Amino acid sequence: MQPLRGIIFKIMSVCMFMAMASLVKAASADVPPGQAVFFRSFFALPIILGWLAIRHELRHGWKTTNPMGHFWRGLVGTSAMGLGFTGLGLLPLPEVTAIGYAAPLLVVIFAAMFLNENVRAFRLSAVALGMVGVLIVLSPRLSVGASLNTSETLGAVVVLMGAVLAALAQVFVRKLVATESTAAIVFWFTITSSVMSLFTLAWGWVVPSWTVAVMLIMAGLLGGIGQILLTSSYRYADASLVAPFDYTSMILALLIGYFIFDEVPTGTMLIGAGIVIAAGVLIIWRERKLGLQRAQQRKATGNVGT
Repeated sequence: MQPLRGIIFKIMSVCMFMAMASLVKAASADVPPGQAVFFRSFFALPIILGWLAIRHELRHGWKTTNPMGHFWRGLVGTSAMGLGFTGLGLLPLPEVTAIGYAAPLLVVIFAAMFLNENVRAFRLSAVALGMVGVLIVLSPRLSVGASLNTSETLGAVVVLMGAVLAALAQVFVRKLVATESTAAIVFWFTITSSVMSLFTLAWGWVVPSWTVAVMLIMAGLLGGIGQILLTSSYRYADASLVAPFDYTSMILALLIGYFIFDEVPTGTMLIGAGIVIAAGVLIIWRERKLGLQRAQQRKATGNVGT
């Protein structure tokens, strides 16, 4: 039952994040992205603190030995969030979701560059395939003749930049987990993103209507719940088992985009998204296979030792 619980938590977290993105998109015409980042971060804090209290980690779970590591992760992660929120106001939800799938592909490359992780030909080939899919999704926006002055083209560029920064943020997280607890990583990102978003006040924050304010507060609460569900999913099941369920977000994005925002996906976007998803699943499958092989080798070594 433990792996099943992990899968359920993962799917629930995807649902929370997609609902959060939908609320931010709905509010994007009324508030600037930096203000949306503040609401998303600040109103996730009560959820995070409640989670720490339930886990009896409120007194010590936030303690850190690497404050600068949290700062850099927060800076990059907050920037990625802001760019993603900007894109939500410029592009259809399924398209933003598909371009965002570039992030886990780029993590493979950045991990090899900055963490000296061994990346073999199979993973590099899958990454290359995935990036072809991303380029297919982007092609209508960045083709010859497209103007960077159009909102859709600007949105595509912004979301792609956000995916690059999101991948870098994951590299920082991989460094942090060597010395920091999950609770500390979640807590300090929430704090740093709340504070850093305040620096965008000069870009024209507004007093939102009650309806928009409620949507933004709900986005923060759902984001906090989604973060806890995501963290919990990895407590009950291996990352390689639950990771493919990230791609259920495309199904949700298509449904929400069509029924809520009246967004009809193009064939080009669907083909590109399908290629990116296939590449991601290939990488996950390969990692799971290698993980099982390493576990068998350790078991065999242990048996020999006894």
